[in-house]
Amino acid sequence: MNNNSSLSHRKEEPENGILYIVGTPIGNLNDISERALNILKKVSLVACEDTRQTKKIMNKFNISNKLISFNKHNSSSKIPIIVKDLKEGKSIAIVSDAGLPGICDPGEDISKSVKSEGLDIICIPGACAAVTALVSSGFPSSSFVFEGFLPRKEIDRAKILLEISKNEKTTIIYESPKRLKKLLNELLEFCGGDREIMVARELTKKFEEHVGENINEVIEFFNSKDVMGEITIVLKGINKNRVLHLDKFSIKKDLQDLINAGLSLPAASKYLAKKNGLKKSEIYNLI
Repeated sequence: MNNNSSLSHRKEEPENGILYIVGTPIGNLNDISERALNILKKVSLVACEDTRQTKKIMNKFNISNKLISFNKHNSSSKIPIIVKDLKEGKSIAIVSDAGLPGICDPGEDISKSVKSEGLDIICIPGACAAVTALVSSGFPSSSFVFEGFLPRKEIDRAKILLEISKNEKTTIIYESPKRLKKLLNELLEFCGGDREIMVARELTKKFEEHVGENINEVIEFFNSKDVMGEITIVLKGINKNRVLHLDKFSIKKDLQDLINAGLSLPAASKYLAKKNGLKKSEIYNLI
């Protein structure tokens, strides 16, 4: 069978003037591919989120190459230098601390800049926490939403949480250990305690852990614990038929009566949610 794809005619890697987006392990160093190791060994230089983390891989596999720092703090100044090096014919690998660069890190910015200059990018596939957690969850995975880290600003955060609460697709979220409990309580408020969820901790590592069947259960599990390790959350989508039987007119009238009586919209919604056995977000959706 003939294959006219340019990829089938590529030269031996790495090629000059190419930016390689290299996937690295999210925990278990044995997950790195031989192709990735070859690129890290032979490119002109490796731009990494944290040189200390990348050195662990380099040392384990006896690779010696030039490393430069490329992270959210210095990306704006480093991107023009990397683009210049590529135009001069150098081959460059971008790696993050773990997983695929470009997913919630400055790899997204360098890819955009390199493409805008007409230069080529090749991804060397590797582990990704979002997909690893998704396929381990048992939730529907043929269609899903990836939210990454939720915004810190309260109004933006509430907007995303409301969208998540009414999404029929599986949702994947990243969170830091120190903020996990706060996020779980927000999910409880917006989605209800019976919403199916899995919190994945330390994926691919020795102490990998999958916690919970619903939000109430997960909150109870982590309440008495100090949370440690990298966290990925997978949330099952809602059943779209659940609220079709509700009397929207009646609930809207009750809501307006409560607001007229002096309650705020959030307080009135919380009261009606409890009264009708609904999630707070479902009251918002009805109005």
